[in-house]
This record gives sequence, structure tokens and C-alpha cells, in this order.
Amino acid sequence: MSELTSTLRLRLTHVVEAHLTQRLIIALILLNALTLGLETFDPVMASFAGPVIGVADKLILAVFTVEVLAKMIAYGARFWRNPWHVFDFFVVGIALIPGTGPFSVLRVLRLLRLVSMVPKLRFIVEALLRAIPGIASILGLLALVFYVFAIIATGLFRESHPEWFGTLGASMYTLFQVMTLESWSMGISRPVMEEHPWAWAFFVPFILVATFTVLNLFIAIIVDAMQRMHEHQVAVEEKTITTAVHEENASLHAELAALSEQTQMLQERLSRMQTLLEERQKG
Repeated sequence: MSELTSTLRLRLTHVVEAHLTQRLIIALILLNALTLGLETFDPVMASFAGPVIGVADKLILAVFTVEVLAKMIAYGARFWRNPWHVFDFFVVGIALIPGTGPFSVLRVLRLLRLVSMVPKLRFIVEALLRAIPGIASILGLLALVFYVFAIIATGLFRESHPEWFGTLGASMYTLFQVMTLESWSMGISRPVMEEHPWAWAFFVPFILVATFTVLNLFIAIIVDAMQRMHEHQVAVEEKTITTAVHEENASLHAELAALSEQTQMLQERLSRMQTLLEERQKG
């Protein structure tokens, strides 16, 4: 019974991991993205296409459910040790929960399965996750910069511009807008400079530190994480290839040794046969 179960699991694993199956799931995810987008158009849903889109959405969700169940059966306990399989399970599980009103939009989360299906997207997400410790450090530094500059801004501009710098919270929100470079000059900096001509000496250093320096550190950390992941993958591939080559060489050496032994045995037999023939000829 266990052998039959193992055989069925092995066959099911080949099915769920087949390139055709993977491409089919990716195609269904893209089709589902189209149907979910069409559901936002009232004229389309009011036409004859509305029921068709609803049925297609349910069929696609049924296929996703069957695929996840098949993986759970095929991999067994190994299913829960793979973070991407667990991610697919929760995404499909959330889509199966009946939702009405605002909760119905949670169905769109199933489109995130495209991340787990495309290796390049998985690589980027894994790099982002590995960069979290460094990103957390940069966020701490950015929070410190915001706090210091917000205290300074509140003390300098609170009386003249209370709507922007009246409180510490308002100052931090205003500085966040300045950091994004959204209307920071004409909307905030220049009006403040009309009453405080020297205010540029505050805003320019803040932008240089918060926008160009700190945010570029985010990019550097993410790029470094991706580079380290790439190097790790290359090292794993090289190790796998080296191991395979060594195993193949060992197998070849064993076969050559066996052939050499057989050749030596044949030579000994030929030598004995030749000796017997010579003895018979003499006799």
C-alpha cells in the first residue's frame, strides 16, 4: 500500500511540476486578472458577458483549488516546508472565503500567485525579504532624521505657518511631502521663504539627506541582497555540477576497473587455453 501511495505521489508530483501545467496556471492567472478587471465595468457586467465572467471566475478558482490540493497530496509534509506553497495555500484559501461588500475585493489577492509561479518574480521578492534587516536599519535612520528635522521645523516655522508646522506630527507629515518632492518648492518651500528667506538652508540639506542619500541606501541594500542571492545560486549550481561530475567520474572509474579485471581474466583464460593446446600438440 505504501509503495502504491509513493508511486501515485510521484506521478502527481510530475504532473503538478510539468511545464505544461505551470504554463496553464500562469495563463489562468492572467485570464483571471482580465475577468476581475472587467468586473469593475458596470456596462460589461450588465450585458450578456456578466454571467460568463462570473462562471469563468468560479471555474478558474476551482482549478486553483484543485492544483493546491494536488500539491498538498503530492508533497505531503514537504508542502508546508516550502514558503511559496504556503503562500499559494493562503491566497487561494482567502479567495474561497465568501465575501460581500468591501471584503469581496480580497478575491484580487489570488493574482499574487503570479509571483510564486514566475521564477524571476520569486527572485525579486526573496531578495526584498533578505534585505529586510538592512531596510529596517535604514528606516530607523530615516525616522531619526525625520524626528530631528521635524523638531527643528516646528521650532522655526510654527508661528508663521501653523498649518504645516504647528505640531510635531504636522511637521513630520509636511517633511514627508517634501521628501517625496511633491510640490515641495512652490507648495511649501517658497511660501515659507517669503517670510523666512533663509529657509532654503533648512529644506535643501533635508532633501539631500532624506531623499538622495537615505533613499539611495534602500536601493543599494536591495541590489546587494540580489547580488548575494545570485552568487549563492551560482555557488549552489557549481557545487551541484561538481558533485555530478565527481559521481560520474567515480562511476566511470568503477566501470573501467571492472573492464580491466574482466580483460585480465580473459587474458588468463587465453593463456591457459594456449598452454593446453601446446601440451596437446606435444603429446
